[in-house]
Amino acid sequence: IFILPTITNFLIKRFAFKTAAIRTKWLLFVLLSMGVLALWSGSEPVLPAYIIGMILAKTIEKDNFFVRRLRTMTIGFLTPIYFLRAGALVSLQAVIGAFMVFILLFGGKILFKIFGLYPVISRFKKHQKEKWYYTLLMSTGLTFGTISALYGLTNDIINTEQYSIIVGVVIASAVVPTLIANKFFLPDHLLEKPILDDQLPDTVKRKK
Repeated sequence: IFILPTITNFLIKRFAFKTAAIRTKWLLFVLLSMGVLALWSGSEPVLPAYIIGMILAKTIEKDNFFVRRLRTMTIGFLTPIYFLRAGALVSLQAVIGAFMVFILLFGGKILFKIFGLYPVISRFKKHQKEKWYYTLLMSTGLTFGTISALYGLTNDIINTEQYSIIVGVVIASAVVPTLIANKFFLPDHLLEKPILDDQLPDTVKRKK
């Protein structure tokens, strides 16, 4: 896996202008291959995506336009597949039946998140809105929370009821703080003009 940057750079230089979307095809091939290996080994197939992302970060970030295209493909195609699978296994009856447990876990997660992040962020951000905005948005635990819960359910470590409560808490603790942050603590002074995913950076500069 550590030779991926070398192979990727070679493919880009050798075939970038000869084969359509060679980078996208290569990344999909690597992701799906590693996902199959992870599934075969008893792990979660989504985990290798993080390792591949870290290893190829320097290689991919050289082209900002491709990064935006990759983000569109990931958010629009790959991410929904995983979360649809994780969400389909949730039992709403289990969440409603143990609603007090759900509230306690949700409140505890939010409190620990605030106490853990706010003092650290306050050392780097002086604006009050920025402090709360970053505190509420960071460390949602959405992805790894659902991954660990799904792993536990798949390997019979937890049952469906426990899985439903855990995933419900993870989703709520990610969505609710995000809504509050964007509604009440959005740092307007830091916002830039939005760029479309299919818009070239040069086009934006010319418009300015």
